[in-house]
Amino acid sequence: MTDLYTTFYNPSDNQTTFRRLHMRSNKGFTLVEMAIVLVIIGLLLGGVLKGQELIESSKVKKAVNDLNAVSAAYYSYQDRYNRIPGDDGPLATLTARGGNWTTVTAAGNVNGILAITPAQIFATGGEAVAFWQAVKAAGFIAGNPADAAVTALPTNAFQGLIGIGSNTTAVTGMGPGLSVCLSQVPGKAAAQMDAQLDDRNPATGAIRATLGAAGVNTTPVGAAASYNEDNLYSVCRSL
Repeated sequence: MTDLYTTFYNPSDNQTTFRRLHMRSNKGFTLVEMAIVLVIIGLLLGGVLKGQELIESSKVKKAVNDLNAVSAAYYSYQDRYNRIPGDDGPLATLTARGGNWTTVTAAGNVNGILAITPAQIFATGGEAVAFWQAVKAAGFIAGNPADAAVTALPTNAFQGLIGIGSNTTAVTGMGPGLSVCLSQVPGKAAAQMDAQLDDRNPATGAIRATLGAAGVNTTPVGAAASYNEDNLYSVCRSL
């Protein structure tokens, strides 16, 4: 809207008065203006999409770092204490170390085996809580050593859990040993992790994936035939 001013002579008071006139412009956008608007919209959409891609990539990077961190914590613990984290004990021996160790509530049976079955990887049980309390108390993994039950398990980049367990033929088809697992991993991220660390196949190699479900920390039993970006997976890597 444009404000215009005009003058007129008012005989009643013998003076000139200014009157403001309001005129509405009906002029529309030019082609150049429309082109500029479309370019701006395109840049904004491109920035949003690129930002989403960067966020997804950062989550995959964090997930890979989580797998590496648990592996490093496991072996570093053995180097320091000459025991397997989670199998270490008895409890009085652990709490006597002082510091963060005074808050731990679980210990292992010191038989040289980390006893965590596939069903206990994300649900705890066995020596799972003892494992996470031990590596936290030792300072190899961030978190509160006093956390127990499922709260003892760290959260991964996809709001699922990080777990560790003994490999059997039930755990994604891998052979004997230990696996570090992540739950609720989107299909696109799972495929990207497998491509970075292994052979792109969820049923072979050091990376295995089990088909999961939304909001569920699926037990990693039986490997999927392929990755689908519409699905979620529990992804495990041999330790």
